[in-house]
Amino acid sequence: MIAPALTKNQSLVFEVLNRSDAPMSAYTILDRLRDHGFRAPLQVYRALDKLLEFGLVHRLESLNAFVACSHAQSDCCSRGHGTVAFAICESCGHVSEFHDHAVDHRLGDWAKEKGFKPAKTTIEIRGLCSACAA
Repeated sequence: MIAPALTKNQSLVFEVLNRSDAPMSAYTILDRLRDHGFRAPLQVYRALDKLLEFGLVHRLESLNAFVACSHAQSDCCSRGHGTVAFAICESCGHVSEFHDHAVDHRLGDWAKEKGFKPAKTTIEIRGLCSACAA
């Protein structure tokens, strides 16, 4: 995938997410970027919308938060292709992104059989990471 040209605001939002070790809400991103001229949530949301469209970030629905894509250079989840899956630790908050082609194929077969046209597939598995489960 060819990396898209990002605006200044998109680059700043992406860098904040890319450096973060945990998912971030739009308001947390806004707080981190106030010194860079961000004043309103709309600035963050506009940048996030484009970053989502480019496949550079993901929205975790259950947390209402965002994470940088851990494999943005791969075609498997960029621009809505394939299934994006996350393991979310309910104790420490760590999020691991993963991709499984077998799951992709099984969901694709089901959709084809049912005549369903999926626009986006995101799986969130909540539980305990190996460190917290030990």
